[in-house]
Amino acid sequence: MKVLDLGCGVGRNSIPIAEAIKHRNGKVICIDLLDSALTKLKEYSVKYNVEDVIDMEKADIGSYEIKQDEYDFIVAVSTLEHVGSEQIFENVIKQMAAGTKQNGVNCLIVNSEVEEIDLETNERLEALMEVNLLTDIMMSKLTSVYKGWEKVKRVIKPLEFTITRNEKRILLKTNAITYVVRKC
Repeated sequence: MKVLDLGCGVGRNSIPIAEAIKHRNGKVICIDLLDSALTKLKEYSVKYNVEDVIDMEKADIGSYEIKQDEYDFIVAVSTLEHVGSEQIFENVIKQMAAGTKQNGVNCLIVNSEVEEIDLETNERLEALMEVNLLTDIMMSKLTSVYKGWEKVKRVIKPLEFTITRNEKRILLKTNAITYVVRKC
């Protein structure tokens, strides 16, 4: 089994996937732009004894080339909204679809309609997401790219949580889309 984790970070998804496929000669290809994330992923892969299963590559997921029919499973969790533009977003999901083998699965969790509000002043701030689409538009793009695929799971969950940015308490609101499909 060959897995691609786009925007892998420190391995929140890569490590458990690697543990699950370790004894089946699987590989998890982990892509991230941040050296600090990849350094921690390397450390965790050793700690959890999956360093032979994980291959790391420093790259921007917006320009990373996904080979055709290469992967059994592609995961992108809270990363696609950080590519450079809506056009790049569309290109990445098209590459994900093309890079998936027959009966392979794509699992995306992507945020839409992100709002940020300063809790002290109640001022609406510019959301720090490069791609911040209306939920209906995001779903339309996903449905179009994955037309003909089996829908395994589609959930839109409104979320709210408080974050700290520049020493200010910010309320972050989003519609988190979980979109899991299998290539038929």
